[in-house]
Amino acid sequence: MKEQVRGTIEMTAAMTILGTIGWFVVMSDRPAMDVVFWRCVFGAASLLVICTVMGLLRGLLNLRMLGWAALGGVAIVTNWYMLFQSYPMASISVSTAVYNTQPFMLVLFGAAFFGEKLTANKFIWLGIAFAGLLLIIAGKPQGGLGGSDYAGGILMALGAAFFWATAAIITKKLKGTPPHLIALIQVCVGILMLVPFADLENLPDSALSWGSLITVGVVHTGIMYVLMYGAVQKLPTHLQGSLSFIYPVVAIIVDLIAFGYRPDMGQIIGAIAILIAAAGMNLGWQIIRPRTPRKVVF
Repeated sequence: MKEQVRGTIEMTAAMTILGTIGWFVVMSDRPAMDVVFWRCVFGAASLLVICTVMGLLRGLLNLRMLGWAALGGVAIVTNWYMLFQSYPMASISVSTAVYNTQPFMLVLFGAAFFGEKLTANKFIWLGIAFAGLLLIIAGKPQGGLGGSDYAGGILMALGAAFFWATAAIITKKLKGTPPHLIALIQVCVGILMLVPFADLENLPDSALSWGSLITVGVVHTGIMYVLMYGAVQKLPTHLQGSLSFIYPVVAIIVDLIAFGYRPDMGQIIGAIAILIAAAGMNLGWQIIRPRTPRKVVF
């Protein structure tokens, strides 16, 4: 019981930290490409220390693992770039709500590539999430950061969810590999990917900008991974799924308080619909209960 309580605290802390990432991305005052590059740099430094202390660098590296982890790294870094790019276009709140269509991407991938069955309940949750997405698309941004390219921001957030799901599918090939080590390889791949595109000639010129970038790398990547994966080892799946919704709630609160974003009623209903549908999908809520076969008495 004590282990589950500790896991709950760790997962709550991890999701709360993750919910604040949008604020630090905006406060860095850097293009999304640069933010992701520095996230990878500072994330790699912190994860290297963590993996060294945990003894994860000895005897676990092989070409197969490196190959799959690197491929996942391409997907996860693309996911970060698209999500961060969507913030100033559609707002942190809307981007985060749309980004939480990830579970549905995974379900569709499972049906398309792994022959997993799409049940009636899954179709219903998919339909609710899609209706919520339509309400958000039809919404009118008011205040805050969003509005420079609202539709483009939504597409970016959807793209981010797609690449997150892609990374999750690839990570299934690495079952048994310590997740901290996978994350270290992924951010190292990100450094190699983005160094040709990062603006290294015009470095941040303020303590706030550097502090934000370091926080995104060390806290939102290194420390958050340790907390999240520590919690995953201690908690049952249904509790992991329910606690994961702290992330979008915190992100929306941050957007409301820090940037004054005021969604219209359609956007509010749409965001709630997506979050409820994602919860239903993750936690296995059943709207239509399967029929139990009647016993025939002779």
